[in-house]
Amino acid sequence: AGSGGELGKALVNAAPVKAISFTGSNDVGNWIHTEASKRRLRIQLEMGGKNPTIVLAEADLKSAVENVCNAAFFSTGQKCTATSRAIVEEGIYDQFVAALVERTKKLTVGDGMQPGIDIGPCVDKGQLETVLKYIEIGKKESGEPLCGGNQLTGGAYDKGYFVEPTIFADVDPNATIAREEIFGPVLAIIKAKDFEDAMRLANDTVFGLSSSIQTTNLSRAMDYIYRAEAGLLTINLPSAGVEYQLPFGGTKDSSFGPKEQGPAAFDFYSDYKTIYLKY
Repeated sequence: AGSGGELGKALVNAAPVKAISFTGSNDVGNWIHTEASKRRLRIQLEMGGKNPTIVLAEADLKSAVENVCNAAFFSTGQKCTATSRAIVEEGIYDQFVAALVERTKKLTVGDGMQPGIDIGPCVDKGQLETVLKYIEIGKKESGEPLCGGNQLTGGAYDKGYFVEPTIFADVDPNATIAREEIFGPVLAIIKAKDFEDAMRLANDTVFGLSSSIQTTNLSRAMDYIYRAEAGLLTINLPSAGVEYQLPFGGTKDSSFGPKEQGPAAFDFYSDYKTIYLKY
């Protein structure tokens, strides 16, 4: 027994280990890369993201609102593929923001094991404190949130670490909550002039895990597919959706090594032998 760091070090240095698949922070992932490289181990690193959802003016508003709400707040935003940046074209911006805030205010926070609950607690006290810290940073840099922004306390809420789903609007692309991974129910909404501006903003991050676009324009969707700098792309769906039968992994600082899941997982965890045989 020991701390996570002690156990992690022991596992990475264990002689029988031939391959390491890690999901977590960049700091720990970079350390694993350094240590595993000393023994030439196979490594697979998935290290988070700052995932955008682009909402274009021609998008189906109802669908776009539902998809962003789902991706940003379901699972309490504690998915590495969760949407934390909504990049909205100015032609639909005010209408989308109003509709998203209205939808978000209807979400129910509570014990996720109970029926009718949309959002459960943060995983632990430390994560709650991290989320609340970023909310305070968001207030200083971007003003008061349009909804949420508080820890929930009293009654059953005192048995867990609950925070309201929080939306910041008119966020500067260089603001902290638009750059750093929060891993909680906090969404930064950024206004884009047009599709080109939205693409620029979406790719303006060191991460590249997942990305989504909401549009009814097939040409724009195809252009987005070719240009989006992320490993997992969704069209008119939440960014947090994953198909387990398909390979999964990101680009840039989000991932390193072979993809996860599907046939890629078989390849990663298998030792291959090449046999030459002459009769």
